[in-house]
Amino acid sequence: MKFYSTNNNKNLFTFREAVIKGIADDGGLFVPLAYPKLDPSFVESLHQYTMAEIGFTVTRQFCDDISTADLQQILIKTLTFDFPLIYLSDTLSVLELFHGPTLAFKDLGARFLANLLSYYLQQRDKQILVLVATSGDTGSAVAHGFYEMGGITVALLYPSRKVSRIQEQQLTTLHKNIYALEIDGNFDDCQALVKKAFQDQELRQKFYLTSANSINIARLLPQSFYYFHAYGQLKETLQPVIFTVPCGNFGNLTAGLIAHEIGLPVLRFIAAVNSNTIFPEYLSSGKFEPRPAIATLSNAMDVGNPSNVQRIRSLYGNTLSSIQNMIYSCSISDQETVAGIREVYDRYHYIIDPHGAVGYQAINKYQMVNRHKKNNQGEHFIMLETAHPAKFLEIVSQALERELEMPQRLAETMQKQKKSIFMTNDFVKLKSRLLDL
Repeated sequence: MKFYSTNNNKNLFTFREAVIKGIADDGGLFVPLAYPKLDPSFVESLHQYTMAEIGFTVTRQFCDDISTADLQQILIKTLTFDFPLIYLSDTLSVLELFHGPTLAFKDLGARFLANLLSYYLQQRDKQILVLVATSGDTGSAVAHGFYEMGGITVALLYPSRKVSRIQEQQLTTLHKNIYALEIDGNFDDCQALVKKAFQDQELRQKFYLTSANSINIARLLPQSFYYFHAYGQLKETLQPVIFTVPCGNFGNLTAGLIAHEIGLPVLRFIAAVNSNTIFPEYLSSGKFEPRPAIATLSNAMDVGNPSNVQRIRSLYGNTLSSIQNMIYSCSISDQETVAGIREVYDRYHYIIDPHGAVGYQAINKYQMVNRHKKNNQGEHFIMLETAHPAKFLEIVSQALERELEMPQRLAETMQKQKKSIFMTNDFVKLKSRLLDL
C-alpha cells in the first residue's frame, strides 16, 4: 500500500515513511492511494473476533511492510483495555473509549503509534523527536504512550489556561523524556507551530521528526478499530447504524469514515461540534473558512482549523454532495452541553462528559431535522464517549448538582508536581528550545 500527500498526489510513500514523517514535506497529510475492501464475511462475523484480531485485519489492509508475527505483537501490546458498548435503550448506546491509561479515547492511537515507531526505528542514527499539539487529552495519551521509551523525546505543546486542571496534570507530571511546553495562545497556535517545525530543515537534520497528533496516519488508523468492535457488539446488526462523533481536529470521525469506506455498514455519521462551527458551515456553504478557536466547556474540541478535513475531502474526491450524504453536522452550545449532561443522567442514569453530551445533543438535533423522513425508522445511534466524566469533574458535578468520585489514578496524578515550560507563541523561540532538548 502506498500513500500520498493531500497537497500532491504525484509522490508516493510507504506506510513506514508516512508514519515516520508524520506530515508530508509539503505540509499535506498522508492518505492511502486506495481503500481496499474487507471480505464481507469478516464484517458479518465481527462478534467472533477480539479487538486485536480486528486491529490486525484492518491494519494489514494498509501496512504490508511488517511481518504478521510482529504486527500481531504490536497490537497485542497496544490493546490491553476494552471498549465496551453500553445500551441505554433499544435505539441508543454509548461506546466507552475511556478505559485506557489516561481515561481518554486517544490512548489507543498513542500506544499503537509508540509501539510502531519503536519497531520501525530500532536501528537509528539520531534521536526521535515526537511533536504534539494538544487541546487536552492527546497530550496526556501521547505522554503515557511514549513514557520512558528509549531514544524517543516527546514535546507537548498545549494552550496555557485552556485545558482542564486534570488534563494539565496528566500531561505535565511525567518528566524524563516528556517535555510539556505551555504556549501563550490557543490550540490552533500550537498546531501551527508544530506544522512550522516540520518544515524546518535544521530541526529535521538533527532529529527524526514525527507527530503523534491525528495528523499522523498511525495515530488515526487504529481509531477505526473500535467502530468495527462496536458494530460487533450490537444486539441486532440489521438495524441501520449511525455514529455520533464529538469532533475537534476530526481525526476520530475520519477514522470512522475509513472504516465505512473499507466495508463497515454505517448509515451515516453525525459530526458533533461545539461553538467552533467551521465544519457545519462548510457542509452548508461549500466554503472551508478556518478562524480562531472559541473556548468552550468541551475544550478538546476547541479547534478553529481542523486538519483532518483535508483527509475527508480527499476521501470523497472533494465532492461536497458526497460528504453531505455521509455526514450530518451541527453545533451545540455550552448551555445545551450542560442540559445534555443532565438529560442523559435523568433519562438513562448514565453520567456523560461534556464532549459526549455534545454528541448526545447532536443526535437530538439530527432526529428533529429528519423526523418527517420515512426511511429513518429503526435506526440505532452509537455515541462515542471519548473521556471519563471525572476528567471534567467540576463541569459535570455542577451540571448534576452532585459530587463525583474521582478514579484513583486521577487522584494520584493530582498530587504530582507540575513541570512545564511557558513559552510565547513564537516559532524562533520554540525552535531554539527544541534544538536544546
